[in-house]
Amino acid sequence: MAGTTASDWPDRTGEERGGPLIVTEDERLLDDLLRLCAAAGALPEVAHGLPAREGGWETAPLVIVGDDCAARMRGAERRAGVVLVGRDADDPAVWRLAVGIGAEQVLTLPDGERWLVDRIADAAEGVGEPALTVGVIGGRGGAGASTLACALAVTAARAGRRTVLVDGDPLGGGLDVLMGGEREKGLRWPAFSASRGRVACGALEESLPRLHSLRVLSWDRGAEVAIPPPAMRAVLAAARRRGGVVVVDLPRRADEAVAEALAQVDVGLLVVPAELRAVAAARRVASGVQMVLRDLRVVTRGGPGSRDALEADEIARLLKLPLAGELPWEHGLLDDPARGVPPGADVRGPLTRFSAAFWERALGGGHGAAGGGAARSGASSGGAPSWGPV
Repeated sequence: MAGTTASDWPDRTGEERGGPLIVTEDERLLDDLLRLCAAAGALPEVAHGLPAREGGWETAPLVIVGDDCAARMRGAERRAGVVLVGRDADDPAVWRLAVGIGAEQVLTLPDGERWLVDRIADAAEGVGEPALTVGVIGGRGGAGASTLACALAVTAARAGRRTVLVDGDPLGGGLDVLMGGEREKGLRWPAFSASRGRVACGALEESLPRLHSLRVLSWDRGAEVAIPPPAMRAVLAAARRRGGVVVVDLPRRADEAVAEALAQVDVGLLVVPAELRAVAAARRVASGVQMVLRDLRVVTRGGPGSRDALEADEIARLLKLPLAGELPWEHGLLDDPARGVPPGADVRGPLTRFSAAFWERALGGGHGAAGGGAARSGASSGGAPSWGPV
């Protein structure tokens, strides 16, 4: 095999995941590939054949082989994550070369540039299974959707899961306030309003305020009250690529930014107070949400001393939605943010028990299990949290 040349890129630190291995002697192609690596924020290794350093071919997260060097790579050990870049995708010889080196993809530039930038970034970031993403929406004003969103996030983080809480409601007052961390340093939504395309997931996570072992993307106290749809799409996609769980607090109105968020939500929870007027309002909210989100479930919430409250099963029947669970009234919850105590901090409270049961069901059998049953807090069922059939 031919020798290697050192890359002009700076040395990597031990904490960084390596970039792709580029195998080509075509200077024009190399310039294009280095440009794409820069766009993806990756540091590549460049070789004319198998890399000189031991294990380079096997350990690189992605290998990009130019068609000029593909023939001499036939003897290399087969591995996943090999891309062949050719000049003419219609040339049968290119496809024979791809088969010879076990390439998973054949592409040409510039047509394949966008795909390749995303693939390089995924490899450099170590992207795996996307985060389970839960959207929480209030059936009417004051239903407690933001409170439940915070409790779900706090509970997931306490269990050791990577967690991002996203405030999708510009008029909600800021989830950082509800979490008792409005003075915590970190970026808020206005800093991401110009985001387009791909946002680096690691950089996003590190830039956000860290509150109670999770990352929070909230609003500042400025006058900006809109999330551009491309920004919502790019930022939420970055948060999901990091894995773990993402909880999104969404407004009741349906605009383009909300539609972008709903398109990336796996399961939606519609919080509905156990009263007839709230059910009427929630029906209109649900009709808008279901135009984008297929898996929408209802969480009923009791009020203080509401003896005439509707039954949870009856609310679910009226809304024609599966029941995700029911929450009783939790005393003292409104005073907690002023003391720096987030919703879900009380490990014995109804919110925490509901949230723990939800995550156990949703994550216990993979993402698909999120739609398998209803969670009930111990306070309302008289026992431990349980899931009933839908």
